[in-house]
Amino acid sequence: MTDHETLSQAEIICQSLREEDDGVRREVLAHAGSRWSLGILHALGVYGAMRHAEIKRQMTGVTQRMLTKTLRAMERDGFLVRREFGEIPPRVEYELTPLGRELLIRMSPVWTWVVENVEDFRKARRMFDSQEGKKPAWQVPTPVPDASR
Repeated sequence: MTDHETLSQAEIICQSLREEDDGVRREVLAHAGSRWSLGILHALGVYGAMRHAEIKRQMTGVTQRMLTKTLRAMERDGFLVRREFGEIPPRVEYELTPLGRELLIRMSPVWTWVVENVEDFRKARRMFDSQEGKKPAWQVPTPVPDASR
C-alpha cells in the first residue's frame, strides 16, 4: 500500500466516526500516546504482569500520583487489567489486555522510527533554537492599515 493509499484509508476511517465517538477517540489517543502510558505498555509487554512498585522502578521520573492516575486511565480504556490478590500484605498486579498488546505492537514501529531519527531531531532543534528571534516572514504580523484615515 502506498503512503497516499494509507492516508486515504485513515481519512475514511476518521470520517466514519459518529460525533459522539469523537470525544472518546480524543481521550483514548491522549491516554495511549502520553509519555507515561507508552512506557507502561512497554514494561508490561516486555516483563509481563507487574506490581505498582515494579512499574515505578521502570519509569524513571514518574511520580507515585502520576503513575496511579495513568494506570487508572489505561485500565478504564481497556489497555490493562488490575488484579487484586486476597493476600496479606495486599498484592495488586497489572497486566496488558489483548487491546493493550495490540497498541504496543502498533506503536513499536513509531518508537523504532524515533530512535532511528534521533539525530535528525537534535539537528532540527539546534537549527530552530539558533534562529530564535529571527521569525520567518510568514510569522511576522503584517501591519493593518488604519481605516479611519
